[in-house]
Amino acid sequence: MATRSGISQVRRGNSSPSTDNFATQISELGNNVLVGRVTDVCLNSNSNTFKTSGEYFGIGSIEWEDVKISTSKATKKSSMGKALPLQPFIKDFPLVNEYVVLISGVGVKNPGASADPVYYYINLKLWNDNEQNASPDPLSNANNNNSPQNYKTYSEIEAGVNMEAPKLPPPLNLNGRSGGNFVENGDVKAVIPFAGDRIFEGRFGNSIRLGSTAKTGGDITNNWSKSGKEGSPITILKNGQNASITGPGFIPLSEDINLDPTSIYLTSTQQIPIVVATTEVKSNLGQTIPFSGMVRNTPPSPQSYNNSQILLNSRRLLLNSSRDSIILSATKSNIIDSWGDSAIRSKGGNVNILSPKGNIALGETNASEAVILGTSFIKLMDTFLGSYGQLLQAMSKEPTLSISAAFAYTSYENSIQKLRAQLSTMLSEKVKVS
Repeated sequence: MATRSGISQVRRGNSSPSTDNFATQISELGNNVLVGRVTDVCLNSNSNTFKTSGEYFGIGSIEWEDVKISTSKATKKSSMGKALPLQPFIKDFPLVNEYVVLISGVGVKNPGASADPVYYYINLKLWNDNEQNASPDPLSNANNNNSPQNYKTYSEIEAGVNMEAPKLPPPLNLNGRSGGNFVENGDVKAVIPFAGDRIFEGRFGNSIRLGSTAKTGGDITNNWSKSGKEGSPITILKNGQNASITGPGFIPLSEDINLDPTSIYLTSTQQIPIVVATTEVKSNLGQTIPFSGMVRNTPPSPQSYNNSQILLNSRRLLLNSSRDSIILSATKSNIIDSWGDSAIRSKGGNVNILSPKGNIALGETNASEAVILGTSFIKLMDTFLGSYGQLLQAMSKEPTLSISAAFAYTSYENSIQKLRAQLSTMLSEKVKVS
């Protein structure tokens, strides 16, 4: 049975501890873990610490001050330090005046360095707010309305008092000396978790949910768990949030593929209630089945499908292949549907519509009129007109016929020749049929 040890235990590389020295380890852990307030973040060459932090090696490093030392500015100055991100492959850098957890660790030391480097690894969610969780320095903001004495207490929160991150006007700085322009919108809501979810959220209403079919109660439910086996996986990528949602920023929300600006859903057994753009709504009949009548075997409607699929929904979709092909391949049907024009263009090659085993229908699915083979028809018509002219010429020379036969040949000879000359112009140079 494995026993978890503290950070100091890991640093020393000792074996699993016994219960006898547990209190000692807790004490040592407290000496190696700090909470610091961020005073600056190195994001680019504009930072004051860019050179001293190793230039681009130091991107993401912070300057911090110990929040426990607040007796005087002089004391505070002596408690400031620098820290590197513990996981540099995850870019989740704090804002100025946010709090982080700091630990002492091992690393590459400068010659003569007397201490291990310091790393930060957690941004504390003081306000449980996705945008910012800053709190000002009480020494520099003692007379400011944002000072801690004006914040809600934990007891007030337990009693049901709403708590949000305070709106932070100047002089409280969120951007630091590196520059940038982080602006708090004030209405970004977190997505609500369900049992077993792993959720990654940005500060701007963007999120990734690694979740499942979770049939659960509560005031906020999801719309993908009405069907499907519980525990079936689903992955949801959301960029932005429904602008019509109102209410306090601390109240979370659930994703909605029809109302969120941009979404990608990867499903397994769920039915996603997406409304297709070309769905018609007829009075007293409700919504028509999307794509009905477009192919012989209409696929299941997007709202009823309950197998693995990928759904992309946004105000606009652009698929661009800068070097090679775009390939759309399906076991069943390929459908392109729109309210406006639909176009297929090739600027340098052919446009091929092939159906080796089926028909090509133009106009409607059950089209029954056959297209004339133009080249074959022109050849046949040319032969007919030639034979017809020969017939009229022979009749004009027959002595037993009236003079009207000769007149008929003279009258129609020029017309026949003109028709035969126009036949070649009736063939399309672009469209070919087999």
